[in-house]
Amino acid sequence: MSTRTRTAETVVPFEEVMRRFDPVMGLEVHVELNTATKMFCGCATEFGAEPNTQVCPVCLGLPGALPVVNHAAVESAIRIGLALNCEIASWCRFARKNYFYPDMPKNFQTSQYDEPIAFGGYLDVEHDDGAGGTEVFRVGIERAHMEEDTGKSLHVGGSTGRIHGADYSLVDYNRAGIPLIEIVTTPLTGAGERAPEIAKAYVSALRDLLKALGVSDVRMEQGSMRCDANVSLRAKVSDDPASVEQAAVPLGTRTETKNVNSLRSVERAVRYEITRHAAVLDSGSPITQETRHWHEDTGVTTSGRPKSDADDYRYFPEPDLVPVAPTREDVERLRATLPEPPQERRKRLQADWGYSDLEMRDVVNAGALEVIEDTVAAGATPAAARKWWTGELARRANSEGVEVTAMGVTPAHVAELDGLVRDGRLNDSMARQVLEGVLAGEGGPAEVADARGLELVQDDGALEAAVDKVIAAHPDVADKIRDGKVQAAGALIGQVMKEMRGQADAAKARALILERLGVS
Repeated sequence: MSTRTRTAETVVPFEEVMRRFDPVMGLEVHVELNTATKMFCGCATEFGAEPNTQVCPVCLGLPGALPVVNHAAVESAIRIGLALNCEIASWCRFARKNYFYPDMPKNFQTSQYDEPIAFGGYLDVEHDDGAGGTEVFRVGIERAHMEEDTGKSLHVGGSTGRIHGADYSLVDYNRAGIPLIEIVTTPLTGAGERAPEIAKAYVSALRDLLKALGVSDVRMEQGSMRCDANVSLRAKVSDDPASVEQAAVPLGTRTETKNVNSLRSVERAVRYEITRHAAVLDSGSPITQETRHWHEDTGVTTSGRPKSDADDYRYFPEPDLVPVAPTREDVERLRATLPEPPQERRKRLQADWGYSDLEMRDVVNAGALEVIEDTVAAGATPAAARKWWTGELARRANSEGVEVTAMGVTPAHVAELDGLVRDGRLNDSMARQVLEGVLAGEGGPAEVADARGLELVQDDGALEAAVDKVIAAHPDVADKIRDGKVQAAGALIGQVMKEMRGQADAAKARALILERLGVS
């Protein structure tokens, strides 16, 4: 693919699009289940194995090989359906979806067509309302069905990593046959200008839910959770996107941006397609129903292939698999295993920890909810746990481009660090130095503090001498404090810390300065 084709097409400013059009979305999320074996055979599902080492006659589609349904995958599918408020089918079956892909060794995909395992559900999604508060948007779930993943193609040569311009391609079939759940929304209308943000919020909420269920590691960067974003525009006839009049306007032709693999990219891809669609329509051309490729580097989509309709796949029932027929008892047994919904859990933890809405939002945005919960359980105060994980550690994680949980610091480390501060051994400045040592692999907090000689001076006589010296050296500041300008004490505290090489207790120093100057 040439560099020219990866640059932005003509687009219309988003605000202008919103004045004239109403966006409609449909989101299809593919989730790899974390079962030990594949969907229809006993091959391992470990990520990162040597290419084509986790394959067998069944997942390679060799003649005479017969599939067997993975029972654990079916149970995970039912639990996902229940968590999404879906009805669970009492009887459903698999079908063959026929199409040519080099990474599909059987030349068809075993999926579900008109008889999914779960259907007719919803997920309530909280999102930022743009005014400092939150709103709830109900996302309808049309279906959640079982299928198998494809293999993975590697295009060698060229500059884009895609088949266009590559010298040759390699195929790894390790991923072929891994259990997938595809979760398909109903057409999402009524979002208006918030559509890109709601798309991101939905995928984020779905990821949290699936992680809480324990059915997938939902690592978007590794492809175990991928989003296909369908976007179309229709004429705007009402300023209220949820009005009856607007709902009566026919839907436009959609495009499907495939395999978007980050929350940020979901929002960006939806926003870009909205602005691109408007430009195409303004030019008098029709929208082509097609798949699109998302380019993270340039922030644009490019044309993939014409989008097939269901009839083009020539679905027919899979003759080698018996139907799946969960009993009501099985469904209720699995319902009893569902965890506390993530949104309810966040509200409970917020109340327990005494966080404001803004503080809790920062925690969630930093991806630090679980580690803070573990840190509090390890003995830290909620305030200290939040300070370290959303402050110093989050800043470092952002600068290094990694998740905050991948920094090499554990909840136990942060709880121990907080304990050293509360016990009066370290001040905040020292604690940051200790944290640097922990990040550098020098050991746990107490071990680092010992090795670096970091400890507050506990000798009150030494502190008193330093305070007296600083007051004598800065009589003008001392007079301001005596006159009631207590905030000026900060300057003297800084001098005391300097005098004691950072090993003084700032709170003690402040109290002593005010006492010496006769200020209550």
